[in-house]
Amino acid sequence: QVHLVESGGGLVQAGGSLRLSCAVSGRTFSNYAMGWFRQAPGKEREGVADISWSGGTTYYADSVKGRFAIPRVYANTTVYLQMDGLKPEDTAVYYCAARRLGARRLQSGEYDYWGQGTQVTVSS
Repeated sequence: QVHLVESGGGLVQAGGSLRLSCAVSGRTFSNYAMGWFRQAPGKEREGVADISWSGGTTYYADSVKGRFAIPRVYANTTVYLQMDGLKPEDTAVYYCAARRLGARRLQSGEYDYWGQGTQVTVSS
């Protein structure tokens, strides 16, 4: 049984920071990449960041580039999303997900495993 569990969401003022965590259990993900997605009410799910477990290669959506970062993963158990310079438009439920290497990054249909999500609310 594979489990991805997000934590670290909450309420923060615009310009503030949050660090989300995604705890991974149930299998090793050395041949996988991890992604972070978000979904705001009434909007489609959006891929924001992606990192491969093995090489640490990261990729970011233009909407978060320069503000969000995935710190390098040193143990195949937890992946993080560091969010700085938060804006009200970043308000959403944030999900972590896993895809096989070679699958298209930040395309939600390419990810095989998903967490339950954590709410991030940014006040103006």
